[in-house]
Amino acid sequence: MEAFLDFWAAYGSTVTFSMVNAFFALSTYAVLSAGVLSFTTVTFAAVGGFLAANMVGNFGLSIYAAFFLSAVGGGLASAIVATLFLRLESHWMALASLALVLITRVVVLNAPGLTGGVYGKVVPMSISQLDLLILLVVVTFIFYRLHNSWYGLTARAVREDAAVASTIGISPFRTQFIAFIVSGIVGGLGGAAMAFTLQFISPETYFVGMAFTMLASTVLGGSFHWFGPIVGALIFTALPATMQAVVPAIEDVAKGIALVLIMVFLPRGLIDPRAVGLRRAAKLREEREKRAAGENANG
Repeated sequence: MEAFLDFWAAYGSTVTFSMVNAFFALSTYAVLSAGVLSFTTVTFAAVGGFLAANMVGNFGLSIYAAFFLSAVGGGLASAIVATLFLRLESHWMALASLALVLITRVVVLNAPGLTGGVYGKVVPMSISQLDLLILLVVVTFIFYRLHNSWYGLTARAVREDAAVASTIGISPFRTQFIAFIVSGIVGGLGGAAMAFTLQFISPETYFVGMAFTMLASTVLGGSFHWFGPIVGALIFTALPATMQAVVPAIEDVAKGIALVLIMVFLPRGLIDPRAVGLRRAAKLREEREKRAAGENANG
């Protein structure tokens, strides 16, 4: 028990931020699973974070009501973004989403009444780790159900080849629009979770650093299954703390080398359903060959 308490004292905050980053990674995965590379999660997170901060700070709402409104705000923002951005080709989509991140920062800086401007905004409430875990479990369960639903099938079809998917009656626009809505809702929740965890947010909270973190977590964990972003967020958040404890002198170099090795030898991420299926098929084939060899020997 004492060892666990010592571990939690040292790494409890790492676990907390891993859960927060998991929301951003899942938000990124939501659009990536439908074949869209977008950094708009940062904008959805900013909407959710500053909305939650104002709801509890200015209107005295509960943290649960603030989370609900943050999800709604993120969803509405994503509907507007999807309507505009889904007209663009894939590479222009990525560039436009990066531009939106920069625009978001400019808006935050120039709206001090809502965001605190350059000085940021204090969040007078905090979220417990248990509440954060429960919220993440609920979101994860929703992604599990979506993965096995008609939407999950259509999203995978659109991601593989949108043109082919459209020939069998699947609407790429409709599928990707739904993906953006899911991304916005989860991104808004993640922004609120970040606000209640840090208890202070500023223009730098929702900026390029977050975009790098969420994309790296998604790719590292695996962008072909909903569980991959969660694993990637945990590893990517824990990696700096681990490297600091093991090799503090070359922490950044060691972290970079570890990420490169994973990308080289596991290009589809740590969680890869296709690799699992291939190993299972190879094992079954090997068993059949052994069985056939045994029958031939006996015959």
